[in-house]
Amino acid sequence: MVYSRFMSFVTWFEIPAVDLDRAIAFYEHVLEVALERTEIDGHPMALFPDPSDDDAGASGSIATGDSYVPSLDGTRVYFRVPDVAATLQRAIDRGGRELYPVTDIGPAGLVAEFADSEGNRIALGGPSA
Repeated sequence: MVYSRFMSFVTWFEIPAVDLDRAIAFYEHVLEVALERTEIDGHPMALFPDPSDDDAGASGSIATGDSYVPSLDGTRVYFRVPDVAATLQRAIDRGGRELYPVTDIGPAGLVAEFADSEGNRIALGGPSA
């Protein structure tokens, strides 16, 4: 397969959680989405909505189990949101902690990072204000 610059290399992500109920409540509030509870290979999970047909992005889940260990280190998942500042504020309001303030990075728009309810570093990206 030959990849074009318009294809997404990422197809799926899993965000580790210790307390699935707490993590679901956090992400549903912060991202203003409904998550779907399921179990995959014996691991309780909550699925984020699938991307729309016109969106080449990835989807993923919040996952629990022995191999799912929350961390501020390692890979960062970036959520594309319409309003980075408002989304970051919802994370803080729900007990998250700001790790990187809303920053304009030029043509790529705005970014910010927070620690979620489980102790993961999560990033946000979106259009400039």
